[in-house]
Amino acid sequence: METLLQQLTRGNALFLIIILGIGGSFQSGYHSTELSSPSPYIQRFINSSWYHRYEESPPPQTITIIWSLIVSMYAVGGLFGAGSVNLITGTLGRKKAMICTSSIAILAAGIMLTSKGAKSYEMIIVARILYGFSSGLGASSHVTYLAEISPRKIRGTVTLTAAIFLSLGKLFGQFFGLSEILGREELWNIILCVPAFFSVVQVIVLPFLPEAPRYLLIEKGYDKACKKALQNLWGQGDYKQEMDEMMAEQAAIESAPQKSALQLLRDRTVRWQLLTMSTVYCCNQLSGIPAINIFSFDIFLKAGVPEDKIRYVTLGLGVSQIITSIFCGLLIEHIGRRPLFWGGYGFMSASLVLVTVTLNVKDSSFWVPYISVILIFLFIIFFCGGPGLCLTSVCEIFIQSDRLAAFVLMGLQRWLLFVVLGLVFPFLIDALDSYCFVLFTCVCLLACLYTFFLLPETKGKTILEISEEFKASTICGKSFFEEKRVETKL
Repeated sequence: METLLQQLTRGNALFLIIILGIGGSFQSGYHSTELSSPSPYIQRFINSSWYHRYEESPPPQTITIIWSLIVSMYAVGGLFGAGSVNLITGTLGRKKAMICTSSIAILAAGIMLTSKGAKSYEMIIVARILYGFSSGLGASSHVTYLAEISPRKIRGTVTLTAAIFLSLGKLFGQFFGLSEILGREELWNIILCVPAFFSVVQVIVLPFLPEAPRYLLIEKGYDKACKKALQNLWGQGDYKQEMDEMMAEQAAIESAPQKSALQLLRDRTVRWQLLTMSTVYCCNQLSGIPAINIFSFDIFLKAGVPEDKIRYVTLGLGVSQIITSIFCGLLIEHIGRRPLFWGGYGFMSASLVLVTVTLNVKDSSFWVPYISVILIFLFIIFFCGGPGLCLTSVCEIFIQSDRLAAFVLMGLQRWLLFVVLGLVFPFLIDALDSYCFVLFTCVCLLACLYTFFLLPETKGKTILEISEEFKASTICGKSFFEEKRVETKL
């Protein structure tokens, strides 16, 4: 029996996974944490640029507005990037779409790097929009590419590497932000350009690696190119079983060409998949994980952690996410997806209940704040070990003709919720104080119940088998997909 490492190293699969990761979800992870350290330096740069231009200091509210634009425009770019997945990835193919994504990130880094010398905060805003567009497009293209190169038996492990690189990007963003590394005022623009180095590597190397086999066979009909790509990735073999599975899926969708997002919304046969993924995505965004990632400094400060220790605690969060994602990747094909989902949400809700308690009694003893930190660490670990898999699940429950449109819809929902949460959470934490986590607890509990009772297991099944299982789902004995019959009297 071959080990996972042996399977990945028989061909170029492991190398491709690494190249995709550093130019894909790694970028999203880095950009989600990169602003936490240089934020005061950028605000001082806004002030000095304004003074250089107008020879007077700007009003404080003007600096706040410009800073808010710098932060929020990343999400706006991400929204447009997610909306263009179907068009760009479907038209160019998986490989060229990833090269396009990295090229945009390199352009954004060039604008960001020169903004300091040009004394232009507008260039920072433009760069953040391009970074967001690149992240929104790259995250979905990355996972799609991974799913379409992986055999069924290790599909979950391969697609989960996207989550590992996402966590790695967050850790790098926190690490380079340390004052001992690049977290100094004269280097703030360098911090925001670090991921471009990895994008350059991807643009140079990716053209020499194979296109996704499923894309070549199912969408292009290139059976010889598909077989050659499989052999390049996974070593020599006939791959008859894998190609037969692809051809069965191709036959199933011959009468249904690639769908747009609106067409997918109108298709009753995938309504259950859309509802399931929309619910899971929504619960993920409202579970508190984005809030903890973005506002970790404020949360740990409220928990009573000394201010000079917080940056090292947040760095520890990044390390714990990577370790958990790797460990989960090794277990996912043995345990299955469904237990990791509902179990993760269940433990997350329990952790948040205890965090609420410890935040309310933080002054009772010196050790209570550290209990809060441990509980937040556990919350992050349970998320990465279960609900963090949701992005990879889209690849498993939608057939080829529906997958890109599903990524568009889920991406739009994700970025919209990201914007809303970023705007609302600061007010929540001020209004509700420690009780803001009660709202997140309710969301996690709802997600636990939903995934326990209604989410089917996808482990070891073909995409067509998973699709059929969704179609067989019923609510109170009635099929969710049963078309309404209209009777007419002649």
